[in-house]
Amino acid sequence: MRQWKKDEVTGLGSADADIRSPEQVAKAVRDSRPDWIVLSAAYTDVDGCETNRELAAAVNTQGSINIAEAAREVGAKLLFISTDYVFNGKKTTPYEADDPRDPINVYGKTKADAEVGILKILPDACIVRTSWLFGPWGKCFPDTILKLAATRPQVDVVDDQRGSPTYTFDLADAIIHLCRANAEGIVHVTNSGVCSWYEFASEVLRQAGAKTAVRPTTSDRFVRPAARPGYSVLSSVSLNARGIHMRHWKETLPDYLRIRDTEPPK
Repeated sequence: MRQWKKDEVTGLGSADADIRSPEQVAKAVRDSRPDWIVLSAAYTDVDGCETNRELAAAVNTQGSINIAEAAREVGAKLLFISTDYVFNGKKTTPYEADDPRDPINVYGKTKADAEVGILKILPDACIVRTSWLFGPWGKCFPDTILKLAATRPQVDVVDDQRGSPTYTFDLADAIIHLCRANAEGIVHVTNSGVCSWYEFASEVLRQAGAKTAVRPTTSDRFVRPAARPGYSVLSSVSLNARGIHMRHWKETLPDYLRIRDTEPPK
């Protein structure tokens, strides 16, 4: 909403329509009759999804299908925000847009099922898969690491999961570009560069000037309800083919650190 200029943009939240309700969704879409719908609403608590499977499916899968059906009714295009977690993490090279879905946790399954359901209703929909999101004014990995570093001399971070951190502002700009270009199909949208969570944490603290030590550890030291893919790097081929080239994730950290503690603009 903050990044999108020159177009009429309406932001809707759960107070405007519960995406689990086809009637509420249909009314909200009919009232605004948009050219494009960007569906970023989701139940994104990965561990929460594991223990609340019905809620996860109702929001992430059926809710998305409800919006696809409402979009079809008014002739709107749909861009759906999906995830690297639709893959099993067993590859050692970046995942391409046409690689088979094989999620290993409930969150990933609900998003994979949503992709399939949306494309059945709207074959020309745009599916944007992204990963390791971070940005100001909300909970994210760098914020957690910086808060831990303020109270501890050392933090342990897993070094056996690899992916591409993605800055929310850069993702927003890519989404806007894709909508304006009438994009269709599956597109992988992440900042360039690959790292582990340990390497990500180390760079965040280095750029922030923190003296806290970071020690690498393994995932089995942090047992969580949902399994995480060990490798979920998304290939940039589908994005570059549409004329979009994302900067390296390390280049985004100065922007994040500069505005992290500011108030969000109205």
